[in-house]
Amino acid sequence: MFEDEWGDFALNKRKFIWGLTGTFVAVAPVALWAYYYGPNPGASGAPKDQYGAKSCAASGCHTGTAVNGGGGNVTATFSGGMTYTPGGAPITITVTVTDPKNSKYGFQMSSRASSNDAQAGTFSYAATVQNLLILCTDATDQPMNTPTSGAGNDGISCPSSTPLEFISHYYPSAALVGTAPYTFTWTPPSSNVGNIIFYVAGNAVNGDGSASGDHVYTAQYTMTPVAASTCSLSTAPAVTSINSATDFGGWANFASGSYLEIKGSNLAPDSRTWTGADFAGNNAPTMLDGVTVSINSKPAYVYYISPTQIDVQAPDDSTTGNVPIMVTTCAGTSNSTSVQKTALAAGMQAPASFLVGGTQYMVALITDSTKPLGYAFVGNTSLSVPPYYYQPAKPGQSITAYGLGFGPVTPSNASGVITTVGNATTNGVALSFGTTPATISYAGLAPGFVGLYQFNITVPALANGDYPINITVGGTPLNQKLSLTVHN
Repeated sequence: MFEDEWGDFALNKRKFIWGLTGTFVAVAPVALWAYYYGPNPGASGAPKDQYGAKSCAASGCHTGTAVNGGGGNVTATFSGGMTYTPGGAPITITVTVTDPKNSKYGFQMSSRASSNDAQAGTFSYAATVQNLLILCTDATDQPMNTPTSGAGNDGISCPSSTPLEFISHYYPSAALVGTAPYTFTWTPPSSNVGNIIFYVAGNAVNGDGSASGDHVYTAQYTMTPVAASTCSLSTAPAVTSINSATDFGGWANFASGSYLEIKGSNLAPDSRTWTGADFAGNNAPTMLDGVTVSINSKPAYVYYISPTQIDVQAPDDSTTGNVPIMVTTCAGTSNSTSVQKTALAAGMQAPASFLVGGTQYMVALITDSTKPLGYAFVGNTSLSVPPYYYQPAKPGQSITAYGLGFGPVTPSNASGVITTVGNATTNGVALSFGTTPATISYAGLAPGFVGLYQFNITVPALANGDYPINITVGGTPLNQKLSLTVHN
């Protein structure tokens, strides 16, 4: 799919740009109270939450910045994707809070039937886990087990008669204050209750002991029911090969945020690419039509599915070395394939369609309002086939190129999340035309897209000709032989 989709870039720019405009969900501000040991129940942002309709102006609430205004976010990933089987196996959920300033995190989540906001399913976690707590409310929506500093309630489950249940961070000691994602499980209800909405609120605090300067974020995810009898596949998926995106290097290794091509048989019941309807706000889907992919036991973001190939973005994970990758459909789970994960796996876009006369040209764009599509590709004019035009780059001209796998950026942007603000790669990127260095005015994730890196490059003063493009990332040369054409 990548070799086809990205190879078609010379034919259709919109196929190249896979980013989506996210639909922000308006959620009432929530009160994630400034207790390091956890908030009271009713702070997940659900409609019936006792704090859900308040303005976050109550005593003890994190203050000073509007909800979702701190420059970060709260996200949740679901190991089974966004469908559930009534009475089915537990689903692993991972909640992550990111923030550009604050490094201590907390959260609260609830799961409700969309039809009546009633409790749907149950949360759980291992009894040995110390930084999570399950909270309950009684019939009048009042707390049944409110955490207090140093309190020692078990927080493992709620009575079956409890109307509502919440899972939250819990810090009985300062050593457990959150700096990493929270992972727990959710068991679907025994019967089909229709769509289920997961409400989650996250807080990022500065640790100064006051509510000032802290940030609160909210998100929600909708899970739909699926019956086992709807499976159209009769055979479990089989994986034969995995590599990073072919048109961006096609490496045997990958990194967090890399796009991977998984090839095999019986991988999906149909063929399609993600659409805006598959996104939860700015968050990319971890399932398409019942197909999920796990990378080192973490859900990947599924961009494209077909019976013979799946394309996914790798989730954030600090692990390096050989990690297992598996595909799951309604018919079963594939064989486990071990793939080398590295800190970086950078590659610039250079599809086979840009291999001309034995020279591999890099994809680069020149903004040109006189062209039918508003741009031209850097290249020899003899390649032009209207409405797709090529023209050499000129010294002093600004051109734009794209890549994948260039690592973290600042401010941070999680994998699987549409980039909404400008940023910069933390691994320095340098580019030269032959031995002549070029100025890069922007090197970071492209706003409006998922995992795509954009590089705005000023062409240096050069004589006419084709020039090898030499790129280093963090001082290490990129393992691609690329060229661009320059004419005065």
